[in-house]
Amino acid sequence: MMQQLEVNLIIPIPNDSVLITKIELEEFQRQQIVGVYWNMKDLEQRTGRKIDWLKVKLLFPVHFRKTLDVDNGGFVYYPKSKGQAWAFHASKMANFLDKNFHRIFKE
Repeated sequence: MMQQLEVNLIIPIPNDSVLITKIELEEFQRQQIVGVYWNMKDLEQRTGRKIDWLKVKLLFPVHFRKTLDVDNGGFVYYPKSKGQAWAFHASKMANFLDKNFHRIFKE
C-alpha cells in the first residue's frame, strides 16, 4: 500500500493573473486564430522560417501543394501574378503545420 501525505498550501495568485486549466488555455489559443488570415510575413513569424525556406520545404512540393492550394480545395491562396499577396487561413494552416511537422522537416 502506498503512503500518502496530504498538505494544504495557500499559494497567492496576483490580482493581475488567473488560474485556468491547460484545456482552457489551449482553447483560448485556438480561438485567437479562428477566422483570421495570415500573409507571408505572418507565416514567417509563426514558423521562424524565411520565405525561401517555406517555399522550398512547404509551399511548392507537389505533395503539400495538392492539400494546401485553394484551387484544390485547400486553405492557401497562391498568388497568380507578381504583386499579388499570399493568404493563409490561420487556424487551418496552424493545424497543418502541427500535424505535418515530421513530413516538413523530413523532406
